Amino acid sequence: MFSLEDFKQFLQGNIVNYIDIDLTLWLTWFLSPLIITFLLPLVIVILFYLTAFILYIYKLHWRNIKDTLTAGDRWEAARKFVGAVWDAHGWIWHAYEINGMEKIPENGPAIIIYYHGAIPIDIYYFLAKVYLHKNRLVHTVADNFLFKFSGFSIIADCMKVIPGTVQSCVALLKEENLLAISPGGVYEAQFSRNYSLMWKRRFGFAKVAIEAKVPIIPMYTENLREAFRTVNIGRRLFLRLYARFKLPFAPVYGGFPVKLITHLGEPIPYDPNLTPEDLQNKVAESLDELVKKHQRIPGSILRGLMDRIPYFRKQYNSNHVHND
Repeated sequence: MFSLEDFKQFLQGNIVNYIDIDLTLWLTWFLSPLIITFLLPLVIVILFYLTAFILYIYKLHWRNIKDTLTAGDRWEAARKFVGAVWDAHGWIWHAYEINGMEKIPENGPAIIIYYHGAIPIDIYYFLAKVYLHKNRLVHTVADNFLFKFSGFSIIADCMKVIPGTVQSCVALLKEENLLAISPGGVYEAQFSRNYSLMWKRRFGFAKVAIEAKVPIIPMYTENLREAFRTVNIGRRLFLRLYARFKLPFAPVYGGFPVKLITHLGEPIPYDPNLTPEDLQNKVAESLDELVKKHQRIPGSILRGLMDRIPYFRKQYNSNHVHND
């Protein structure tokens, strides 16, 4: 028989155990979404290093497989395979598509000026799709700090990513290539809000376009800031750190499978009467118009997810046109 004292001890022990279990479950439910949002960007890092690993294997075994390839460029087959991997990722995870693919010329040079997201996942998908569907390789300008990362050099070699000076960019364009540049770079990636352009007095791309006498194609991707975001807390500290080291310190979170659509604006033709400052303003206005036309501001992750469903997408488009 249990005594009253035994019964009290039984209740106390079980209540404590219940509280411990309940607290553990509560912490798990509370922290899991927070942990996941910071872990999802690692998927892109893993995919990046998987790309580098594939290219290293390809490079090591090039002598054994080159006789089976008819292309003159040794990276041709590797680009097709890597492009297919990234294109598949974009289709599955973001239902990625391009609006205005016909504006990419079949041949001849052009500069593609794009808005830089917290992680420029859209440019990876864009490069892959243009290469697979138009058979055109888009050369890309990247920030210098990326070339210090292990594995990036072989990706840069294969996909033609360069640090980019005015002279090297002009030379590429005079060889009839396509070139993608984000004037905002890391600064825009880290600190832009509501898709605002943060170019300051960066006229380099305009000088390149004028000297090479090529058109500029504006590019922006809908819901890009809803896929990945930077932490807004401690913004002043991160601004100071960026000003000092020119490196991205603000943490990135997200990886949300929102609908991504890259919109290409009307090409801006070469005009010898424009100064670099005038051309920069003209391109910025064109990009701002694309954002105004296609982007929900402030952005919404939930609405970005709903955009993947054709019914809700159609509803938003009809309401947006009506409001305009």
